[in-house]
This record gives sequence, structure tokens and C-alpha cells, in this order.
Amino acid sequence: MPYNAPEIDEEDQKKFMQNRKRISISGMQEKYSVLLEKNGLRLTVEKEQGTYILKPKPHGLHKVTMAPANEHLTMQIAGQVYKIPTAINGLVFFSNEEPAYLTKRFDINAHGIKLGIEDFATLAEKTEENAGGNFRYAYSYEGISELIKKYVGAWKIEMEKFYSLIVFNFLFSNGDAHLKNFSLLETENGDYVLSPAYDLLDTRIHVDEEGFFALSDELFKEWHWSDCRIKNAPHHPCKEDFIEFGEKIGIAEKRVGKLLDPFLKEQAGVQNLVRKSFLDEETQKQYMSHYHERLDMLNLS
Repeated sequence: MPYNAPEIDEEDQKKFMQNRKRISISGMQEKYSVLLEKNGLRLTVEKEQGTYILKPKPHGLHKVTMAPANEHLTMQIAGQVYKIPTAINGLVFFSNEEPAYLTKRFDINAHGIKLGIEDFATLAEKTEENAGGNFRYAYSYEGISELIKKYVGAWKIEMEKFYSLIVFNFLFSNGDAHLKNFSLLETENGDYVLSPAYDLLDTRIHVDEEGFFALSDELFKEWHWSDCRIKNAPHHPCKEDFIEFGEKIGIAEKRVGKLLDPFLKEQAGVQNLVRKSFLDEETQKQYMSHYHERLDMLNLS
């Protein structure tokens, strides 16, 4: 990219700060609006519609320089290995060689027209004003499934995508799968479907986490302890819980088994992509350790 990272160069920093005032994408991490112009990327200026979102390294976390590579890797694993529809993404580098994560906006169509998009915090009518500062996390994944049934005509198709994404987030330690990181997207026909997955990464590399899910109520609307969870310290969920969750959200038993099966097996493609990633060697080992740990949890009965 023709810029240094925002905190490196004072002149470039001014450009980034001006750009950030115009971007409307929600989220806590700094994001910038960019355009692909010929064969290069540049920050948008006033009244321009950006088609890509640029995310430099965040601040205040462990291993912040690894965060862009972590997100890029996890998104690629989701799309390539598990065939989960994901936002188009890549890893780019500033002039000072610092990496940043880049993703294409899926709410802008080929004609530059903005499509309707609603995240599940909005659909659940949860805001900081009515639900407190933790409003993104105060919910259950079963609760999200009920909103999908309410707002999506072909909900049975979209529910299977949602189910696979929930299992993936558990398997790859994504502790930031909150209400604003799931959305419904308007199609060209005017109806709504689940948007491509976004903001996927192994959050345990960057923060100290105690739970297994981002949402405080976890999988079920009513707190649920399976026999498997009770007897396997530290009382983690496993295959039995995800089977019950799939059936509870409206997926047929046979389909639940078929959808869950790829997540129960060690996938060679995971290790292959980790080795090819831009994570350093230490973080690659950490990433694989987390994957194997959750894989073991998922297979316990």
C-alpha cells in the first residue's frame, strides 16, 4: 500500500483519521474505507463509496502484530476447508511492511449500489442504551436462530449455514462471535439471507478467555448442562451438545450429523494453511494447539 501504518507517519495518520470519520462499519477495531484503483489500493475521500475495508493491527491485545494474519488465516480455513461462505479477504502490507487485513464489502453490489444489511443486535433490538455496555454478548445462539426464522423466508437453508458457522467458531476459538458479527443481507431480489461470514479469528491468541462462546447464554436460550458437559471438566460442550443444538434450531437429525461430521475429523487442510500463513512459528504452534484442544473436546462423549 502507498501508506505507512497509521501510527508510523504523521501525514499518513491524518489521512487515516479523516477517512475513519466517514466509514459506517460497526465494531471496536479501527477500520478504514479503501478503493481498488487499477492495481492499487487507496483511501477514499469525501463522497466516495469504498468497496473494501482495511483493518490494521489492533491495540491493547497480546500479539497485536499477528492479528491481521490470524484473521486472514481463519477466514481462509473457513472458506477453503469447511466451505463456509465468507467475505472475500486478503492480507496487504503498508510501506513499512506492517501487515493489515483487507476484506471486500459484500453489501455493495457490482453496480456500486448499497444493499440492505442488518446485524443481529439491531434485529434483537439490543443497544447500549437499553441493554448496557455488554449488549453485543447478552444473548444465545438459539435466540439468533429464532430471528433467522422470523426474518428469512428460506430459513431452513440459511439455518444450516448458521449451524456450521457456530460449530466452526467453537472449534477455532473465536470468542468474538457476538450479535454484531452476524448479519442478514439483502439479495438482488429484495429478500434476506445470512451474510457471508466475517470477523473470524482465534481470539485466544490475543486475549485471556475463560468461556467457550462469545454469547453469555451460549448455545441455548435456557441454560443447559448435558451429561457430557457435566462429566468432562472444565465442563466444556461436546458433540452431544451440538447435536441437540442443531435439532433445537430446526435442522433434521440426519442433516445435523452430516453438517457436524467434517468438524469432528482432523482436517489436513487446516495444518497446510497454518504452515502457509503469515503467523510466526510460535503463533502457528499456538493456533494448532488450540485447534487440537477444541477438536478433542468436540469428540468427547
